Amino acid sequence: MRRGPLAARLWTWGRVLGGVLLLGLLVWQVGTGPFLDGVRRVNPAALLAALCLGAVATVGCAWRWCLVAAGLGVRLPLRHAVAAYYRSLLLNSTLPGGVVGDVHRAVRHGLDISDLRLAVRAVVLERTIGLAVQIAASTLLLLVLPSPVRARMPLIVAAALAAGVALTVAARLLLRGRGARWARAARATGAEIRTALRDRRVRLGIAASSAMIVPAHLLMFLLAARTAGATAPLTLLVPLTQLALLAMALPLNIAGWGPREGVAAWAFAAAGLTAAQGVATATTYGILGLAAVLPGAATLLQVRKGPFLTQSVVKGPLLNSPSVTPSPAEPARR
Repeated sequence: MRRGPLAARLWTWGRVLGGVLLLGLLVWQVGTGPFLDGVRRVNPAALLAALCLGAVATVGCAWRWCLVAAGLGVRLPLRHAVAAYYRSLLLNSTLPGGVVGDVHRAVRHGLDISDLRLAVRAVVLERTIGLAVQIAASTLLLLVLPSPVRARMPLIVAAALAAGVALTVAARLLLRGRGARWARAARATGAEIRTALRDRRVRLGIAASSAMIVPAHLLMFLLAARTAGATAPLTLLVPLTQLALLAMALPLNIAGWGPREGVAAWAFAAAGLTAAQGVATATTYGILGLAAVLPGAATLLQVRKGPFLTQSVVKGPLLNSPSVTPSPAEPARR
């Protein structure tokens, strides 16, 4: 057995086991009551609001994916991107690991355009940009709003910047070995990222899509908090929700469950509320988040009669390629 597949399987099961242990520890500490309370408090109005907020966030994410793909030189129609993103989010929300949906949309897109590597790079870059935007927005809110970590935020930001500079310097030193295969791949990846983000319209579009996504996620968590019975002022709830959202980026989870509930329990208790309220809020958010991506079930059941695209990959930045013309199946939009 090769080391690569074995290491990948061990990592996958380790992530799931970590999520199980976190949830088990949380149940041991607070019991099952807060989880059940978070489920019981979900109501039709909250579910409808979650569907609307989920639609805004999903369209924003799909638009960002289209922009990144176009920067890398391939056309991705928005309506197909929205359907694929809904399907991806549903798989991420129901299967262990939280990345199965992203792998699925990357592979499917790669098969459609006959270039799997390009499709994977587009998905990875889009997800990386999304994570960076979320971290930046959460950091800003945690710096200006009262929270259990506000006093330590300047130190945390300084340490993160120092670590980033150190990693950059170390990477540059390692990349001096021009004969190294991974070094050449790293340089090629860097060049592709610069190419993808070179066009001003792509950067502005990513900023505009982020202005849709970040508030939608924030409002979803605030909706969950109010639905779960939290009555604290918004100036206190907002930073607590940001801490829980950041925890969702941790890889030790079961379809998103685990770190979110644990950090919410700690943050709510540290802010003068209760750990049970934090767990109930995070549980409600999990239910609302699942409801928000349920339209993805329709894309899983739908028998697709055609691929994402009806044309081949266009090498080079698509936005700057006047020779690219849409296929008859994808009429031009002005």
